[in-house]
Amino acid sequence: MATTEHGPQGPLAGVRVLELAGIGPGPFAAMLLADLGADVVRVDRPGGAGLGIDPAYDLTNRNKRSVVVDLKAEDGPGTVLDLAERADILIEGYRPGVAERLGVGPDTALARNPRLVYGRMTGWGQDGPLAERAGHDIAYIALTGTLSTIGGPGEPPTVPANLVGDYAGGSLYLVVGVLAALQHARVPGGRGQVVDAAIVDGAAHLATMIHAMLASGGWQDRRGSNLLDGGCPFYGTYETADGQYMAVGPLEQQFYDEFSALLGIDDRAPDRWDVARWDELRAHVAARFRTRTRAEWTEVFEGTDACVAPVLSLREAPAHPHLAARSTFVEHGGLTQPAPAPRFSATPVAVRSGPALPGADTEAVAADWGVAGLVRDADTRPS
Repeated sequence: MATTEHGPQGPLAGVRVLELAGIGPGPFAAMLLADLGADVVRVDRPGGAGLGIDPAYDLTNRNKRSVVVDLKAEDGPGTVLDLAERADILIEGYRPGVAERLGVGPDTALARNPRLVYGRMTGWGQDGPLAERAGHDIAYIALTGTLSTIGGPGEPPTVPANLVGDYAGGSLYLVVGVLAALQHARVPGGRGQVVDAAIVDGAAHLATMIHAMLASGGWQDRRGSNLLDGGCPFYGTYETADGQYMAVGPLEQQFYDEFSALLGIDDRAPDRWDVARWDELRAHVAARFRTRTRAEWTEVFEGTDACVAPVLSLREAPAHPHLAARSTFVEHGGLTQPAPAPRFSATPVAVRSGPALPGADTEAVAADWGVAGLVRDADTRPS
């Protein structure tokens, strides 16, 4: 996959996105839009966003441009609204009511640009009893029941980094929402609108299949007791002789037959569908995996349909032959990073530029978007 500064910009080339700087799922959603070719301008605040990450390493700001605007200054809101007037999509991740108090809320922005898609990224949503409360990924997935499904039986729930809430339930739903709303805004008679992307809504929605299984009696409402939550001995992870792990998932019978033969348990393991003997089967599988290293088991299962893979670390993953062949990870500006996804045959995507440094693109954005006030703000801002 190409990683050049120029060339094809992806299927969203020509779409303008205004991102009001925040942390977490909002910036990631804007990065995804930028990866797909949108011209994303991030409005950074003086002093940074608050996480303390060196902007030069913040990969969620790749493929973007940055300007610095002080929304608390007298002319700050007006400058942002000038940008919003020229944008197709605006993304903000403030608590409910904050954008309104700053003078850049949806009513004001849509009055300036009736076709604007105003994307709001929060944990709890724009309304409801918890809307005004602080929170983070772990609380959102806890309340929706999603966290309760992750972990071993009789053990505390396992925290899945902040991937399930912030990014799966938050960023991805925001991107789907703003692109759907953009399509509506561009049809005859269409107009702009507000997209309320709440992580609690997205995290709950992700579990739709599990709710269906629960309703049909195919899922027990307790952790580590089901086919896909680690309760099943042929869908989970096992430690190897060197303290590493292999991931196992041969759900279909033909794949399980190949797995059990290669593992060396097919002649003595109990019937895999005898749930009462799952602990016995797990013991057989665990004992066998402890006899060899991860590398040795990887070689055993290489090229088979046994549905077994080594559990690689973040630093190991880019070097895996399959991921390397697909350029799933790329290097740009000395930083190894996941490549843009998904892929497009006619409008390929790429890492075009590194993380946008706060305020570095003020003059270029002012010229491209026709907002002269950006340069005046930069000239009058204290150095």
